[in-house]
Amino acid sequence: MALKKYGNSNIKNQKWIREGRGAGRGSVYKPWLTVRDIPSEGRSHRIFGHKSQRTHHLLSDLELAVFLLLEWHVDTIEIREQFPLCLETTRTLAEDAGIEHPAFQGVTQIMSSDFLVNTSDSLRPKFALQAKYAEALQDPRTIVVPIIQTVV
Repeated sequence: MALKKYGNSNIKNQKWIREGRGAGRGSVYKPWLTVRDIPSEGRSHRIFGHKSQRTHHLLSDLELAVFLLLEWHVDTIEIREQFPLCLETTRTLAEDAGIEHPAFQGVTQIMSSDFLVNTSDSLRPKFALQAKYAEALQDPRTIVVPIIQTVV
């Protein structure tokens, strides 16, 4: 059976913003998307992070593997998963790349990065990371993602 298309309405986006999703630091950070919000093609995970002292919402086995690597890396200070990206920035980047910005039933969607990571490394104190399987790299829209991530 095909997966149902997923998207948020403007009302749901405003509700999530009021709830503090995508905001906070450390133990009070709330991810923009949780495992309950979207259907999974595979397995999703909720796992306790020792650095953050909170439960992280991971949407695939690959995200889990990346999270574990980040969690146990000595330079990692903070991991924020499903971090929302600035809508105006992602619109501009999509336009510059010549692709349509994601929309669902006429509502422009807020995109998120799989991980926003703060580190103690002075050369790379903060970076965003997308965890994608190799098959996803055949989609031109996926290739644009790394460009979007550098904006955060």
